[in-house]
Amino acid sequence: MKHQAIPGGAAAPPLLEIEDVSVRFGGVQALGNVTLSVEAGEICGLIGPNGAGKTTLFNCVTRMCGITGGAIRFDGARIDTLPARDIIAAGVARTFQNLGVYPRMTVLENVMLGAHHIWGGATLDTLLRPRSTDRAERRMLDWCRDVLRELGLEAVAHELAGAMPYATLKRIELARALAARPRLLLLDEPAGGLTHGEVAEFGELVRRMRDRHQLTILLVEHHMGLVMSLCGRLAVLHLGRNLAQGTPAEIRAHPDVIGAYLGRAA
Repeated sequence: MKHQAIPGGAAAPPLLEIEDVSVRFGGVQALGNVTLSVEAGEICGLIGPNGAGKTTLFNCVTRMCGITGGAIRFDGARIDTLPARDIIAAGVARTFQNLGVYPRMTVLENVMLGAHHIWGGATLDTLLRPRSTDRAERRMLDWCRDVLRELGLEAVAHELAGAMPYATLKRIELARALAARPRLLLLDEPAGGLTHGEVAEFGELVRRMRDRHQLTILLVEHHMGLVMSLCGRLAVLHLGRNLAQGTPAEIRAHPDVIGAYLGRAA
């Protein structure tokens, strides 16, 4: 994909740049010299067989996992040396393959966790400027309710998250990520466990959120129908290494991808 033009004729750098990233766990090479770039505003799919290293790469971007080689840049600045707690403030949010929703908290409280780094404030601020803190809390509540409304969750805002059906839990986790006001959203198997109708609806929701919030999205997903219809470009990992990159049509026809992952021409 061509870089976006900027004033002066130069090309804007990708929003996310993963350059020759390697990860070792003891004697196991989980990632080997993986390179990937994601342009601003793009929905890029990251696919490959189980164990290919997709979630490990997400963990590297969000600093849940350290890298042993290479570099990761976000908006031109290296983030692979940042503390994990600073990644969300930098503008990167994610969802998880295994849902991280807190069942004994309400839906609204779960979503507020995503926004806490913006309006959370410090204990000293609460003591010294209680009126200001109240205003900040109101702004955070208003913002989180707006996100819930966009995702069709307003009616269950005060219900316990643990009482929600699985498809709703998926939306709650997406709402929590959106509440952080990210520029880059990493979605790890968001369609896993959804019915065919729920998958199609979720895909439309992701596209709508991308447009409304001016997001860039990197998506890990095994549901090929969703991936092929939603993503403008795909990157394929196999055994922790780059296998192929291209448009959905190019990936469908790529012989190495067919042999290692798809199994047949789609």
